[in-house]
Parts: sequence; structure tokens; C-alpha cells
Amino acid sequence: MAYAVKEVFKTLQGEGAQAGRAAVFCRFAGCNLWSGREQDRATAVCRFCDTDFIGLDGEGGGRFAEAGALADAIADCWGPAPERRFVVFTGGEPLLQLDHALLAAVRERGFESAVETNGTQHAPEGVDWLCVSPKAGTDLALTAGDELKLVFPQPGLDPATLEALAFRHFFLQPMDGPDRAANTAATVAYCLAHPRWRLSVQTHKAIGIP
Repeated sequence: MAYAVKEVFKTLQGEGAQAGRAAVFCRFAGCNLWSGREQDRATAVCRFCDTDFIGLDGEGGGRFAEAGALADAIADCWGPAPERRFVVFTGGEPLLQLDHALLAAVRERGFESAVETNGTQHAPEGVDWLCVSPKAGTDLALTAGDELKLVFPQPGLDPATLEALAFRHFFLQPMDGPDRAANTAATVAYCLAHPRWRLSVQTHKAIGIP
């Protein structure tokens, strides 16, 4: 299949259990919870996304005709270092496009793969690290994985309702935006009162990297 990719770039993972790790981010274009257009935000299922995933015009972006071509672009972005190769498939919603062929192609090139998803789509076999970020008003197709990372607070989505899911790590991440300070205080307070949850901070924003 062809892949529509907004951007491919190398940086440090900024959030969650893998924070600080070097990674190539492959951001797919498109999402099933918001069109990405500001005029549609008020009526979208997910209204707080802060990511540009429209089009193919980002760094390293484009339309890739087959899995090998995209895997080669990811490997070129990583560079010659052979060890600890790590690619994060994100979006938008990566599971609208990510398939077994692409996972196999990056594995052949020495990469461990991670996926950051809203959890409404089923994942292909072969993902090494699965991070699900639930959104209020949606039904989860993925109820098990490595990391559950909930942006907090979300009206209509109580963290307590997610604690029975089969994830290794549970993170709360303060919602960004004009109420970030209050949201951070609320997240810290919740984690102190409910130690099942750990705080996730967007460190890439704090230090000014992509």
C-alpha cells in the first residue's frame, strides 16, 4: 500500500516511559477523530490536539509507494549508528495506515518500533511498544499494551475507569493550552492521590526541540 506521511524527523522522545530516548518520528497524515482543520475543531471528537498532521509537506514527508521506500527514509533519517534504532509511528492516527509490511521492513533495518495511537483502531502484529492515549467519547479497540497515556483532565473520561486495562504503565499528562498551569496542578494532585498513575511531562516543549 502507499503511505501518506506528514514528516519524518529524528529527535528525542519527549513523553512517557521512553522519554529521553533518541528516535525517528514517522508522522502519518490524517486522523479519524479530527480533520486537522481549525474550522472543524469545535465539532471534532478530539478537540485539543496540538499537532499539524495535514498534508505531506513536513520535513521528510511525502507519499511512499511501498513499505521498503518508507523504511529506507526512516533509516536514512536515523543515520549510520547501528545500535538502539528506534522509530515512533505517530500522527494523526498511525493505525489508519501502519501495516505488517512496514513493521517488517523497519525491523529488517534494525529498528524497534513504537506506536502512539488513540486506541480506536486495531494494531497489526509486530509492534514492539504500544502506547494508547484514550480520548473521551470514543470506544477503545486496544485495551492492552505497554503504555496508557491519558491527557488530563478530559471531561467525561475518569482515569479510574481505565485502571482495569492491561497496560504495563499508566501515565497522566497535563493538557496543554491556556489552562496548562491549572491542569498540571490537577494532574500532580491526582497522581499523588492515585499512585497507580505517573506524571508524564512534555519535556520536548520545555527544552525547545521538535
